[in-house]
Amino acid sequence: MKNTIKVLTTVLLLQFGYTANAQQYEANWESLDKRPVADWFEDAKLGIFIHWGPYSVPAWSPKGTYSEWYQHWMQSKALFGNGNFKGDEVWQYHKETYGPHFSYYNFGDMFKADLFDADEWAALFEEAGAKYIMLTSKHHDGFTLWPNKQANDRGYAWNSMEVGPKRDLVGELSTAVKKTSVKMGLYYSLYEWYHPWWQDDKERFVKEHMHPQFKDLVQNYEPELIWSDGDWDMEAEKWKSQELLAWLFNESNVKDNVVVNDRWGKGIRFNHGGYYTSEYGGHEVYDKPWEECRGLGFSFGYNQNEDAYDYMKPRTLVLMLVDIVSNGGNLLLDIGPDSRGSIPPIMQLRLKELGMWLKVNGEAIYGTRKWKESAQWSKGDKKFEKTTHYLGSDYILKQTIDPQPGKAVKELFFTKKGDNVYAIAPKFPKGKLVVKGVKPSKNTKVTLLGHEGDFAYEYKGGKLIVNIPSLTYDELPCQHAWSFKISNVK
Repeated sequence: MKNTIKVLTTVLLLQFGYTANAQQYEANWESLDKRPVADWFEDAKLGIFIHWGPYSVPAWSPKGTYSEWYQHWMQSKALFGNGNFKGDEVWQYHKETYGPHFSYYNFGDMFKADLFDADEWAALFEEAGAKYIMLTSKHHDGFTLWPNKQANDRGYAWNSMEVGPKRDLVGELSTAVKKTSVKMGLYYSLYEWYHPWWQDDKERFVKEHMHPQFKDLVQNYEPELIWSDGDWDMEAEKWKSQELLAWLFNESNVKDNVVVNDRWGKGIRFNHGGYYTSEYGGHEVYDKPWEECRGLGFSFGYNQNEDAYDYMKPRTLVLMLVDIVSNGGNLLLDIGPDSRGSIPPIMQLRLKELGMWLKVNGEAIYGTRKWKESAQWSKGDKKFEKTTHYLGSDYILKQTIDPQPGKAVKELFFTKKGDNVYAIAPKFPKGKLVVKGVKPSKNTKVTLLGHEGDFAYEYKGGKLIVNIPSLTYDELPCQHAWSFKISNVK
């Protein structure tokens, strides 16, 4: 009995000591910004974004726009994106397909998710080489993918347990993902386009709807990442974001390990919060952990209007990931399942192809950091001019294998891990690999990931010149890009 009391006392003292010494964050940016982003996030490099909800039923918007904004496009008769639009395209489609009096809220009952298999999804994400996923627990239409009473405070049921699937989709996927090596994250929209309180009493919306709903999500499912969004219409002070983050970091069930992004109010993005989030950018460089998000197609939600030409090809996808990682970022790659819970085959194929490349080249990606130079450029003009509102995926092809006249290309991308530098080539070198700015030591070896043996080289005039043997197609370890490991660099 005495021994039992001793053990209990020790445990209590340890717990008390941990609490007393734990960092307590105040509800202001000066304090909150001191909380570091976990190292594992910078190591991860690849996440999978999932946009899925009632908007997956109509699953339509013009090419170059987001289909998950269907409700807003329809009701506002306005549209923006890449292209020239009249504005009422979604309304016209809706009227012709469903009729002028068909409410968006009817899509909740039509959102069945009857083919959704959480374990199959989780296995696919792991096979793709993703280290975390981000499920839209609630988008701007307010529909929650988990049972939540605040979802119904608009006067009717608007959650996946009572409408449509009659299932806890967040719970099912969280359970499945947490059985794998992949970390589970949840996207949460702060605002809702047509919630009556949001439209008429924003203070009440924040206090009685958003805050308790967010806390319910966090406490019940304990996500390892939170991706806030829909913040841009109000300042963080009106969202009371500082208070919410202080609760998250000091009191919540995930206070010690949760990773958050930077979308917590107007003007906060790229300035405060956790890691920075670019969207259809990806060629930026930041002084803080960051992540680029974009779709495998263009739309985040499934868009039946998109065809094979709108989806990234495997080579584009690989080169984009390498480019982002060489600049110190992560890629959050979005897929849009259909309303029955099937991931379209072309999306599955791209994920599997990316996973195959990462099985060979993962050493040059996971756990790496920026080298002193992110890339080795050819001669020419490096300036890239953006011609659309959202940067298309073809930017990386123009910067590597399909340059415009007079423009420079990235001959090599660089990453580093310890004393090793990885030079990733978008074109397989013929005969010689010339690497500038990397100085070998007497112990340096040059190898090709996925290929046995090391290559002879010489260091001359500030250049590492590596002899590359002629390899047949079958002897190449992978396609699309090749990672040369230069070990023990000075």
